[in-house]
Amino acid sequence: MSTTAASPATPPFVELRDVALAYGATAATLAVERLNLAVADGEFVAVVGPSGCGKSSLMKVVTGLWPPSRGRVTVDGTAVKGPLGIVGMAFQNSVQLPWRTVLDNVMLPLEIVEPHASRLRRERRSYEAKARDLLQLVGLAGYDRQHPWQLSGGMQQRASLCRALIHDPRLLMLDEPFGALDMFTREELWGVLQDLWIARRPTVILVTHDLREAVFLADRVLVMSARPGRIVAEYTVPFPRPRTLETTYLPEFTELTHELRRLIAEARVGVAPEVSS
Repeated sequence: MSTTAASPATPPFVELRDVALAYGATAATLAVERLNLAVADGEFVAVVGPSGCGKSSLMKVVTGLWPPSRGRVTVDGTAVKGPLGIVGMAFQNSVQLPWRTVLDNVMLPLEIVEPHASRLRRERRSYEAKARDLLQLVGLAGYDRQHPWQLSGGMQQRASLCRALIHDPRLLMLDEPFGALDMFTREELWGVLQDLWIARRPTVILVTHDLREAVFLADRVLVMSARPGRIVAEYTVPFPRPRTLETTYLPEFTELTHELRRLIAEARVGVAPEVSS
C-alpha cells in the first residue's frame, strides 16, 4: 500500500502544528504531543489508532473546546481561540432531547448558532423546510413529528447527522457516530453519510475504531500512535466514489484494512511503525 506525507497543495482548511495537550491539575498527563495535521477544504479524513491515543483530544482542540498546551491550531486560516460556530458535530450517542420532536431536535443548532439564531423566528418556515429536506435525504421523510423514543437507534443517528448539518457547517466532526449500532445498520449509514458528504462537501474529520468504516468513507486515513498521540502514518484511499458495500470485498480494500490493523497493533505495544511503500 502506498502512503503520502505531503500536505494538500492549497492552504489547508484545518491545520495543527506541533500541538500538545496535557490534562490534570499539574498538566502531567499528555494526551497528544507533536501532533501535526493538515486537512484540505472539502476533504474527508478518518483518524484511527489504539484506544486512549488521543483521538477525542484531537477533536477538542480542532473545535476549540479545549485550548492546546502547546502548538497552533488554525481553521480556515484563523487561529482557533474558542468554540467554533462553523462546526457540526455528531457523537456515538445521538443525544436527542426526548421531549422535542425529531424536527425540533434537528433544528436545535439554529437556536444557538449565529446568524441563524437571529433569523429563526422570522424565517422559521424556510428553516423547517430545509430540515425536512435533510430528513428526506437520510430516509426520514414523514418522521419529523415523531419523538426520539419512537425511533430506532439507526434512525436517531440519521436525525443526529441532520442536526449536525442543519446550519451548513463548513467543518463536520464525527466521533464514533455509528459505534453503538449493529453491523447492518452501521453499514447502511455509511452510505447515508457518503451521500450527505457528496451532496454538501463539508470538510469532515471522522474518529473511528472501525477500520472498514474509515477506508469506506475517507479520502485519507491517518494513524495515531499510543498516548501521547501523534500521526505516525497516513494512507490515501484509492477507491472511486460513490463506494458501495461491494467495494469492501475488493482485495485492495482488505489489504488496506489489514495494513492499518498491523500499524495500530504495533502502536499499542510501542513498536515504531513500519509503513510499507
